[in-house]
Amino acid sequence: MKKKKQPFSKSRLILPLIIFAVLFLVIGIGMGYFKKSLYTVMKVPDFELTDQNSKTITNKDMLGKVYLVEFFYSRCPTICPVMNSNMKYIDEQISDPDFGIISISIDPANDTPQVLKNHARMIGATSPDWHFLSGDRDYIGNLADRFDIYVGDKEDDSESLNHSGMIALVDKEGNLRCRFDENNRPVLYYSGLNYEDEAGTKANLRGKYHPDREKLIEDIRKLLK
Repeated sequence: MKKKKQPFSKSRLILPLIIFAVLFLVIGIGMGYFKKSLYTVMKVPDFELTDQNSKTITNKDMLGKVYLVEFFYSRCPTICPVMNSNMKYIDEQISDPDFGIISISIDPANDTPQVLKNHARMIGATSPDWHFLSGDRDYIGNLADRFDIYVGDKEDDSESLNHSGMIALVDKEGNLRCRFDENNRPVLYYSGLNYEDEAGTKANLRGKYHPDREKLIEDIRKLLK
């Protein structure tokens, strides 16, 4: 005796489709959040240096503020003026008492507190939370290593004043933070340079595009909320 065929049930087809659609939606929402969130790179390295007002500034003093960290020197003729200019623009756009900037000189033999105070005045840095720091050169070189931002070996005359144009972003809890790139990889640091193109692939001191400057403004505002 032949068994009767079970009637086809649409519900048996619809239920997996509904589950698949829900999973697709959840994954899409999760990826959207993932791209908008900021990655935690590491805790900011401890530092203790002297600012342009001869005041000792440490990483603990910066807790409760979102801030940027750059390495530069006042008599730099190339990328430092560009970086300082972009920092100043960001500071003016943010204009928040919970935002600060740390600019660490890699030329402390020249960049005394008075020299850095004059430099701050010259570039129009008026924020009380923009600290131009100097100290022992070995200490600063080691600090750059701990930030993983390139600064040249002080013993190498051709490299001692070379440095990266990268900027670190620090949150209120003292964590280095960054966004993800288009492939969902953390970028780690932001560029303080100018570019010939909107995508930021061709650095140029006279470039009119500042893609990472705009990204920093957006991410700083996220962390300030």
